[in-house]
Amino acid sequence: MKTDKELKDIANQVFSCEKKAIENMGNLLDNNFPEAVKTLFLAKGRVIITGIGKSANIANKIVSTLNSTGTPAIFMHAADAIHGDLGIIQPDDVVICISKSGNTPEIKVLVPLIKNSGNTLIAIVGNTESYLASQADIVLNTTVEREADPNDLAPTASTTAQLVMGDALAVALIECRRFSATDFAKYHPGGALGKRLYMRVSDIYKNNERPLVAPDASIRDTILEMTGKRLGCTVVSGSDNVEGIITDGDLRRMLKSNATVESLKAADIMTKKPKTVCDTEFAATALAIMRNNSITQLVVTDAEGRYLGIIHLHDLLREGIV
Repeated sequence: MKTDKELKDIANQVFSCEKKAIENMGNLLDNNFPEAVKTLFLAKGRVIITGIGKSANIANKIVSTLNSTGTPAIFMHAADAIHGDLGIIQPDDVVICISKSGNTPEIKVLVPLIKNSGNTLIAIVGNTESYLASQADIVLNTTVEREADPNDLAPTASTTAQLVMGDALAVALIECRRFSATDFAKYHPGGALGKRLYMRVSDIYKNNERPLVAPDASIRDTILEMTGKRLGCTVVSGSDNVEGIITDGDLRRMLKSNATVESLKAADIMTKKPKTVCDTEFAATALAIMRNNSITQLVVTDAEGRYLGIIHLHDLLREGIV
């Protein structure tokens, strides 16, 4: 067994090899890339991505990325394609074929069938002298100097290069489509990611009590309000608008600074102009305000500044926003 140091050295060698492969891709980039992006952007059909072996795994990931960012895509295994799955391809579809060598038997059988159907063929290939490269309408070069393993055999740096090329296509298409965070949310409604993109403050604060005391409220009444509403704070206001907020921290500072508190009122210890968030904002925006100001509660208002309620960091934790 290798020592800990030797194992770390191996990892760093892999990182270095794959980093070098990615950095070199900038030197391989030519006008075929913008042509590929335009072809995919203007396509009336879907994007069919095919490959075999490890390239097939990369193809699946690129399909997922495209689907989640507004470009309809389908994976077609190169071996299955020549045994019946070729029917997946429709006349208006664009086909991307991924291969390191570009010369595997399955590719050599599949490519003529795609060409005969009249579909545009884009190759993501690591050998520009290969059969695939010679037959493709557009060639995206993902040649790597060597693989990361000591035998220069296992697909490592080459599959990383393929993956990065797929990401480059996807991001370019996001820019071309002006695909926004709101659009992204439509395709990711589940889980924490979806909640960050569609959940609003109004979806959360209504589950809480609405602590409120008048500016002339006694400290006793203020503490009772805070205790009863169980949010660690209360808003101070004599009208619809927010005049201030009192938190547990304000109470501690009050006790530290005053020998007697009987004569104090809520207005005497409140923090004026507290941080607020509009109820129509995303919950993720509320989280960002809390983090930027090192606070755990936010006053929720409507568009006119009227006090609606409180949103707490615990609410965001419970919803999985954090």
